[in-house]
Amino acid sequence: MNRVLVVDDEPAILRLLGAVLARGGYEAAAAATAAAALGALRGGGLSAAILDLGLPDRDGLELIPILRSAGVPVIVLSAREDVGEKVAALDLGASDYITKPFDGEELLARLRVALRQSGAAAAQEVLAHGPFRIDTARHEASIDGRALTLPPKEFALLQALVEAGGRILTHAALLEKVWGRAHVGDVEYLRVAIRALRLKVEEDPAHPRLIRNEPGIGYRLMDTGA
Repeated sequence: MNRVLVVDDEPAILRLLGAVLARGGYEAAAAATAAAALGALRGGGLSAAILDLGLPDRDGLELIPILRSAGVPVIVLSAREDVGEKVAALDLGASDYITKPFDGEELLARLRVALRQSGAAAAQEVLAHGPFRIDTARHEASIDGRALTLPPKEFALLQALVEAGGRILTHAALLEKVWGRAHVGDVEYLRVAIRALRLKVEEDPAHPRLIRNEPGIGYRLMDTGA
């Protein structure tokens, strides 16, 4: 049975979603805070997440890249109707965005789509974005057909950026993906690895055009040098 993380600080919504998911044949794992959600993520076994953005301890937007970097597709279920919020959530990697109030059958249908798309992505061993190609099965990376020799952390960092497909990955998301949850505050680890990676892929590492820094947020991989 697929286990779906439900993150919402309203007990009534948690109960409702639990019933809707059970009707669809899913097991619900409830979390009322971002901290509880991250704890459930560390426990593993999650197939997808349904995420509210208005959490008491952290903005739900911050959780999207963390969940996505762990391979968990995210459906945002929020009362926020602002277009900017929707765009931000989708740009950060959310598979879908549904506003409250919601229809249970529509939610289940969108969840099925997200799971199908996630399954197709998980089965993919060769990833590509712009000039970059990653063969996860062979642990090989290249740029414009030129093989890259990367130590494990740099390979994992490049893979995370390629998987994001041009979306911004936050510092915390990259640190958790590559170094683990215990190092989400060690931004200097990330900066050192980014510098080393740029030396191998940028024509002019002092003026990088492929690995783009988003000040105060994180990094994204550009598909061209533009």
